[in-house]
Amino acid sequence: MTPTIKKRSEKAGLPPGTLIHLGERRSERTRITLLDYGEDHCEEGEVERIDECSRYQDRPSVTWINVSGLHQVDQIEQLNQCFGLHPLVLEDILNTDQRPKMEDFGTYIYIVLKMIYPADSGSEFITEQVSLILGPRYLISFQESEGDVFEPIRERVRNGKGRLRKLGADYLAHALLDTIVDHYFIILERLGEQEEELEEVLTKNPTPRTLQAIHQLKREMIFLRKSVWPLREVISGLERAESPLIQTSTAVYLRDIYDHTIQVIDNLETFRDMLSGMIDIYLSSISNRMNEIMKVLTIIATIFIPLTFIVGLYGMNFKYMPELESPWGYPAVLVLMLGVSVFMLLYFKRKKWL
Repeated sequence: MTPTIKKRSEKAGLPPGTLIHLGERRSERTRITLLDYGEDHCEEGEVERIDECSRYQDRPSVTWINVSGLHQVDQIEQLNQCFGLHPLVLEDILNTDQRPKMEDFGTYIYIVLKMIYPADSGSEFITEQVSLILGPRYLISFQESEGDVFEPIRERVRNGKGRLRKLGADYLAHALLDTIVDHYFIILERLGEQEEELEEVLTKNPTPRTLQAIHQLKREMIFLRKSVWPLREVISGLERAESPLIQTSTAVYLRDIYDHTIQVIDNLETFRDMLSGMIDIYLSSISNRMNEIMKVLTIIATIFIPLTFIVGLYGMNFKYMPELESPWGYPAVLVLMLGVSVFMLLYFKRKKWL
């Protein structure tokens, strides 16, 4: 999960509503899947072009159109003709670094947020933008790649379990939002495990690589916070929206998503505080280790100061030095130096400097 800033230089000077895909191409082609269902039927398939979905608009059933891959701009442009979407909405769909938001256009509601889920490789996370168009009897979702976290919802629709087949498109939008927010908790659990491992390393043997891992984890926390904080406003806006597209019964479930979003934010703030504390612990550990090293070196240097003085004193080449003629001079100087060293060691230990 590495936050990136998409290049906007291609759109410099162009009028608003110009359709240019900004972001990484994550799929070979634009894949459009369709799921049309009601209480007593379910139809699933794949279409080649978006305009083929227009025949489902007048049906009493709920139609879920999922578009994977945003690089084929001509396919996205057909939405304006089929569903009457505003050009600025289409522009936002193609711009994959949007801030999570919600806009009510009367006949439809536009929602954009970040979908984050673990990759199959292990500790890596996949992040992509998801845009939702909620209409009276349809829901259009846009993804950057074909992989997503919505397969359990598709299974619930196919099997006819729960309320999905009985309620409208607004409840389907709630189900997608709820699934995305639930995966935020999975990401937090993974990040929490990484944080615990770093804490264990900090208490044993911190290294510069440990500090690098802390900063990497902190960047991921910041990116996740940027994705979740605006989502709180989005869910709150949907809950309070006086739109005929959102039923009163669905607003209760949106309130539950809002509570989950608040929990994610609280956990993020806790983790951020702990990471800041871990950086302080790392710096303190390095400082304490350096102090211990400097203390040992200082003690060694202090012990050798008088010894160096004695050796320097008797290293002078004066002719008349009474100790030089004594047969016990050399052993006496060695004993003197040993005695000075032992005395200084005992003195340091008594002062608890050792």
